[in-house]
Amino acid sequence: MDQAAGGSPQDAHSSLPSCYRHPDRETGIRCTRCERPICPECMISASVGFQCPNCVRDGSGTGHAPGASTPRTIAGGTIAADPRLLTKILVGINVAVFIAVQASPSLVNHLALVGAWPPAPWGPTQGVAEGEWYRLITSMFTHEAIWHIAFNMLALWWLGGPLEAALGRTRYLALYFTSGLAGSALTYLLASGSTASLGASGAIFGLFGATAVLMRRLNQDMRPVIALLVINLILTFGWSNIAWQAHIGGLVAGLVIGYAMVHAPRERRALIQFGTCALLLVAVVLITLLRTAQLA
Repeated sequence: MDQAAGGSPQDAHSSLPSCYRHPDRETGIRCTRCERPICPECMISASVGFQCPNCVRDGSGTGHAPGASTPRTIAGGTIAADPRLLTKILVGINVAVFIAVQASPSLVNHLALVGAWPPAPWGPTQGVAEGEWYRLITSMFTHEAIWHIAFNMLALWWLGGPLEAALGRTRYLALYFTSGLAGSALTYLLASGSTASLGASGAIFGLFGATAVLMRRLNQDMRPVIALLVINLILTFGWSNIAWQAHIGGLVAGLVIGYAMVHAPRERRALIQFGTCALLLVAVVLITLLRTAQLA
């Protein structure tokens, strides 16, 4: 008579683990993601083996990380339900500041970009050279003339919406502010210390540069954006009282950031994209420090 070598069938059955969702059910199957025991009721077929309901609900159901299958933009950003939300907010801020300046014209003296005022020999009493670095940002949202804000907001709406959708909100915001700050820094460096400048043109020209790079990347017809850019450059250097430094600084920054956004390799995409923005911001700080030393 043959004898079982491993004990009775009841002993083998009692050694099996219980399903973590149904403790009264013993099973020999484990989830391929979390490796917890699961019973037949909890088993969900996957590309390899079975997964438990929790892993399928928290992840993609494919064995990848939860965000692995999330739709992404060409730059790796998250696709938003409202692709123009930040553009609307930026337009709203510009309009709100414009209304405030119209209600209190003296407010522009505290928001515009100025190096040092009044000039020598009286000595500077206000300006970036006196530590008012916030002017590099506030000037980006300040307009006095109705034609100025109308032109800039039209360009922001026309360029900003498609870029926000293509880059994602975080990258779009990084592009906008870094380009604007680059324009402010170059203006601070090259313009007269007593000359005041204002407007969103630096950031707008950054959007121009990034749009050109994006359209080239997508093999789209670039003639409309190039024609518009050329017209704006002609106005920049042909019209008096325009801070061309802000336009050129923003344009160069937009080209550099745009290239990093859409051409960065997938495995190091975020590092290259935000690293490029960080390097440009470091350059803004160094330029500001250099000019401040000159004016001090």
